[in-house]
Amino acid sequence: MRKGSFPKNWDRLIAALIAVVLLASCAASGPRLAVPSNLVSEASVVGFSHVRFWGDQKPANINDIAKKKFAQTRSARPHLAKRGSRPSINYLAISGGGADGAFGAGLLVGWSDSGKRPEFEIVTGVSTGALIAPFAFLGKHHDPTLKKIYTTYTTKDFLRKQPLRGLMGGASLASDVPFQRLIAQYVDEELMAEIAQEHNKGRRLLIGTTNLDAQRPVIWDVGKIAASGNPESLQLMRKIFLASASIPAMFPPVFINVTADGTLYQEMHVDGGTTTQVFLIPSQLMLASIDRKFGVRPRRRVYIIRNGRVSPETKPVRDRTLSIASRSISTLIKYQGIGDLYQLNSFARRNGIRYRLAYIPKDFKDTSKEVFDKTYMNRLFDLAYQKGLKGYRWKTEPPGY
Repeated sequence: MRKGSFPKNWDRLIAALIAVVLLASCAASGPRLAVPSNLVSEASVVGFSHVRFWGDQKPANINDIAKKKFAQTRSARPHLAKRGSRPSINYLAISGGGADGAFGAGLLVGWSDSGKRPEFEIVTGVSTGALIAPFAFLGKHHDPTLKKIYTTYTTKDFLRKQPLRGLMGGASLASDVPFQRLIAQYVDEELMAEIAQEHNKGRRLLIGTTNLDAQRPVIWDVGKIAASGNPESLQLMRKIFLASASIPAMFPPVFINVTADGTLYQEMHVDGGTTTQVFLIPSQLMLASIDRKFGVRPRRRVYIIRNGRVSPETKPVRDRTLSIASRSISTLIKYQGIGDLYQLNSFARRNGIRYRLAYIPKDFKDTSKEVFDKTYMNRLFDLAYQKGLKGYRWKTEPPGY
């Protein structure tokens, strides 16, 4: 769950870890058997078929994906698939942002209480957005869960600090055991059944991770996993949500078992925000060709929630290596996120999709004192809730466009 800036007490640890990684870059790898570079595109998740695709290219089986989705929609919601019809379709894309996910959660809950929040045909999530996405996908009756996650928990509920272990050759500065327990508490059999039910209606829940070996974004069709009937579905879903929100260096990576050319390998997955802060579907897709194939002409709208600020935040930086490194990383994350908003705008324009954007206002100051500061998150949730309740004025262009 990436945040635009790291708390003060983490600056030195993160920068020191970077130094350790650089010094150890020539060291031998661990016992994990990584997928060979020539087999990366052939690897498939053990026990599952076609439940993911690369986020930076058009899926090779896009026609099968579109055909299946249309068949499910026509069966469960025929008014959206009637030939010649012009149904209104809404999408929701939720970005990373760590504790700033309280903004997206508050906005969605307030929007629900206004009575104007629509049902979303596709919901996508990255990092903290991945934690929000399943509850936003399933609708208003899960709003209490959203509020609880972003207003009642603190840093200790997400991680257990272990800086020395991380700096002395471990995989991270903190243990993710508390985070795993939290995910297991909410991502259970009942939630999986609800997601599967909506998937079978033609709706889609997509979560982004980063395949660190391949340096590429991966989009997971979580609804298809939920509906697969595989006894390992719940465990895989939990791994995907964990991986999507596993900040590199702070949390350990998540390993996914895959097969390629008859051999078992382990892929390394980390925070989806490492490659993209927010996404909808691969930008190479042209929806008009799919619409013509099925004889429909939907009116589309994408709502994008950027859990972060998009304007510069002036703060004096100490002229010390560690402070400079920390500030540079947080700046890089911010501007990567803005670039993703522009890419989504370009995709929306090419496909005739109305673009709607929300982000934390620049006059709301970051007063957090730790990674997940409950007081700060409550203030941010309440601010966003009021904006959603009163009718948020969505931006129609990316910042500075």
